[in-house]
Amino acid sequence: MISIVAGAAFVAALAMPAFAADMTVKGEVVDIACSTSKKEAGRGAAHAGCAMACAKKGQPVGILTADAVYTVTGDYAANSNAKLLDFVAKNVIVTGEVTEKDGVKSINVKSIKVAN
Repeated sequence: MISIVAGAAFVAALAMPAFAADMTVKGEVVDIACSTSKKEAGRGAAHAGCAMACAKKGQPVGILTADAVYTVTGDYAANSNAKLLDFVAKNVIVTGEVTEKDGVKSINVKSIKVAN
């Protein structure tokens, strides 16, 4: 019985993210698919309409910083990104719990505001 519990705990530990820490990041709210596949053409004001349409459909949204893309998770990603829609294609400052698993960074947003 002890070995079963220990084995289950080991498997659960493997499924956990590599780290979790509160961080503040600054970047643009983007539709991840367009930002990744179209590069510069999938970002910024020129792409805002498409990004908004994708966000409203519930497509994954992220924060594009100078050196990474953070997939938004948690309450801000719920209900087809409803809490993020006012920020799509804008530069923002986001605070939340950052995790990384298999090279993919995520942020569970706690607060967001438009960057000056």
